[in-house]
Amino acid sequence: MLSSKPVEAPKALLSRAKGRAPARTLIAGADTSIALESAKAATDAGLIEPVLIGDLAKIRPEAERLDWDINDFDLLEGLGDAGIADATARAVASPAVEIVMKGHVHTDALMGALLRKDAGVRTGRRLSHIFHMTVPGSDKPLLISDGALNVAPNQKTRQAILENLVAVSHAIGLTRPKIAVLSATEERVESMPTSLDAGALVDWSRDQGIEAEIEGPFAFDNAVSPEAAAIKGLGDNPVAGQADAVLVPAIETGNALFK
Repeated sequence: MLSSKPVEAPKALLSRAKGRAPARTLIAGADTSIALESAKAATDAGLIEPVLIGDLAKIRPEAERLDWDINDFDLLEGLGDAGIADATARAVASPAVEIVMKGHVHTDALMGALLRKDAGVRTGRRLSHIFHMTVPGSDKPLLISDGALNVAPNQKTRQAILENLVAVSHAIGLTRPKIAVLSATEERVESMPTSLDAGALVDWSRDQGIEAEIEGPFAFDNAVSPEAAAIKGLGDNPVAGQADAVLVPAIETGNALFK
């Protein structure tokens, strides 16, 4: 392990959630200890009303081990990745459902089922994935997108990812988020296509008048570290070293970064 510090929900997010009614939440793959412990913690905090989906023969004894009475909650049988994904896709069609939480189920199986037309998840807007990260002792977020859903995004898809990133930033209280578009350099270099893509995305965002400070290209260290940005001579850039969110050039980058 790289760190032994306990994982805690960011206090700032919990504070914003206070006073809201518990959100009906599908726990897709609730038949492992980590998934069920997370669901219990969120339920105890008044954040969610869980619907537990998975192998019920495993869920019930695990709930007993946690001393959690789940008799008042809906339980849906789903065996294996395909069964869990299918049960989740059928349940998500209910207008009462607000959240889907991924438990012990592979992402490709779950998303494949949820993105079926009959699941009712699609809205005509591009879907993207955003990780909300914090470091111990700080509530300052670092949002990372997209490291889980869009495999090889073209520029139009990256524009949609950026718009979603801004929308989520606003939703968590960042009225004018600082967003860094990542590459491996701070210059637009012909031999590094991701730097050109990043620069083009920044230009597009300015033309659109998006409510955010969006800059790039940036290498990751110069996006999040004030010291690295100062050494690089980027102290006058409004995002350098202060990014609230990063938009990665490829799914592999985002996936490795948050993990």
